[in-house]
Amino acid sequence: MRADDVRFLFAYERWATQRVLNVLDGLDENTWSRPNVVDERGLGAILVHHLGAAERWRVAFQSQGEKNLPPREQEPLPTVDELRELWAEEWVATDAWLATLTDDFVSATFDGLPVWQMLVHVVNHGTQHRSEAAALLSAEGRSPGDLDVVDYAYQLVET
Repeated sequence: MRADDVRFLFAYERWATQRVLNVLDGLDENTWSRPNVVDERGLGAILVHHLGAAERWRVAFQSQGEKNLPPREQEPLPTVDELRELWAEEWVATDAWLATLTDDFVSATFDGLPVWQMLVHVVNHGTQHRSEAAALLSAEGRSPGDLDVVDYAYQLVET
């Protein structure tokens, strides 16, 4: 895998996450904050966990494992608008970090695994939680639509 492939996957991750965030307008507070819907989390907590994991992985990669962020999930649940702002901040930080990726870094080994596999994990982890959120939103009549990588890729070709 090359650095450009990783950048493609992270761009897909953003596109799909934005589709989920875009259907949250007007969601009632109970639906947003209800716990124990999927395991111990509800819709809001699922999306906060997704963000927190993305932040923690990015910081760990940037610091080569030397720095850890506290779990965002331990903070009070943000509002939908606050979560969107937090994602916007994370995407700025992610873009800056992704611009520094090299093929050598992506192919390196860390903790016994190729870095590219860890990077794919970050995207795949997001897919799991976006899918949970999308199912909950669809049950509320707020489907984010198709979130498949191929849909993102075709969109790139069409533009």
